[in-house]
Amino acid sequence: MTVRKKMGTLYIVVPCYNEEEALEESAKSLMKKLEELKEKSLVSEKSRIVFVDDGSKDQTWSLIENLYQKHESIIGLRFAHNRGHQNAILAGMMYAKGFCDFTITIDADLQQDINAMELFIEEYYAGNEIVYGVRNSRDTDSFFKKFTATVFYKTMHFLGCNIYGNSADYRLMSAKALDALSEYGEVNLFLRGIIPDIGLKTSVVHFEVFPRMQGESKYSLTKMVTLAADGITSFSIKPIRMVFALGILALLVGFIMIIHVFYEHYFGTTVSGWSSILVSIWLLGGAVLLSLGIIGEYVGRNYMETKKRPRYYFWDVLSREEENE
Repeated sequence: MTVRKKMGTLYIVVPCYNEEEALEESAKSLMKKLEELKEKSLVSEKSRIVFVDDGSKDQTWSLIENLYQKHESIIGLRFAHNRGHQNAILAGMMYAKGFCDFTITIDADLQQDINAMELFIEEYYAGNEIVYGVRNSRDTDSFFKKFTATVFYKTMHFLGCNIYGNSADYRLMSAKALDALSEYGEVNLFLRGIIPDIGLKTSVVHFEVFPRMQGESKYSLTKMVTLAADGITSFSIKPIRMVFALGILALLVGFIMIIHVFYEHYFGTTVSGWSSILVSIWLLGGAVLLSLGIIGEYVGRNYMETKKRPRYYFWDVLSREEENE
């Protein structure tokens, strides 16, 4: 088993979107944790915290600028426009891979237990290239979020996606894993599915999730649905095959209905027919619309991929590493 020498350089990547209420406290906690890791000789003095502003509309970037001016360990990246949580994580990691030995990504609200970082790092030094963070429980979530999360993970497994149940974007990736990730060029990102596809040596760390202390979650229902759609369409064509099967089933039902009509007409059975016609129309109409919607999702995403537009563009970069080059 490969065992690495300690004192590697860590870059903590923190995606931010309208986090002015939580950012100062989060930054304070992260800087304190980074100093603890340095004191324990788990990371080098060159380790940094990278805040990625995903086109925030509040004072998030101003706060990052102030943190950068006051603290040597802070780096700030700012998108020109809002590009989404997954792109913010990817941008931070791709920036960091030129300077670090490994990264840890964590959300700005710090609901994920930062004390688990030591476990992540120990797994890295034990030879693992990717260390996944998996929630111990979903006790802090609402019933709706628990239910939808369970359905989502079961659906992804059914569709053949190698994703860890209750996993999060709280993970460690080595420089080698980041290099491999940089080869994946799709625009519609679903990192929880892409990263297991890399195939390097992995491990899992379980962590606690705490209630959010400041502000409200920026991950709306719409964003969760979009993420789920990205995950499903990025890793499986089973929905299209299911549409095909649904079409075959609809044809069979149609043939059965034709036989039924001829049978009743031949024997002279008096029936109104309205209920069966209406049910057939609504059932088949709904199936057709659903099928067109699924196919449209794939066509639309394929269209987005073929345009080859950049995933993001940095409006501002605050980094002493670049200043010293």
